[in-house]
Amino acid sequence: MTDDATILKPPALDPSTVSARIGNTYPEPFAAAPAGREKRVLGDALGLTNFGVNLVRVPPGVISSQRHWHSRQDEFVYIVEGTLVLITDGGEQTLTPGMVAGFPAAKRDGHHLVNRSAADAVYLEVGDRTEGDEVDYSDIDMQVRLIDGEERYVKKDGTPYGP
Repeated sequence: MTDDATILKPPALDPSTVSARIGNTYPEPFAAAPAGREKRVLGDALGLTNFGVNLVRVPPGVISSQRHWHSRQDEFVYIVEGTLVLITDGGEQTLTPGMVAGFPAAKRDGHHLVNRSAADAVYLEVGDRTEGDEVDYSDIDMQVRLIDGEERYVKKDGTPYGP
């Protein structure tokens, strides 16, 4: 973060100047658990097109996302502040500042982060932007599938959620 005396010019920026996106786009009933998550989409703000970078704040009792894996995109997280519990098919691990985790594309091991502490946690999320990526959610009846070139939430039998 910068103070009033420091004005950053591209290609630099202060993440606090990027609007926060609160919540998620999940259909009900899956939107509630990660509803308090806050993302600052830094990659877009910097004009990056080959990969995305998000600064994510997870308040106490909130999850980063529903547990999922990507068909074509790699994901990487770096814990900046606080404590998060990483949950995968292999179990749970506690991650603290400076720790990292990586999720290779097409590895069918659903993952998410849970904040069980009493303080906010912050992590940096990096992912590539490979076209044609689809997402499977391990614990719930939901997937992201490409339908007519658009990403849509569907049930595992292919039935779309919502309109």
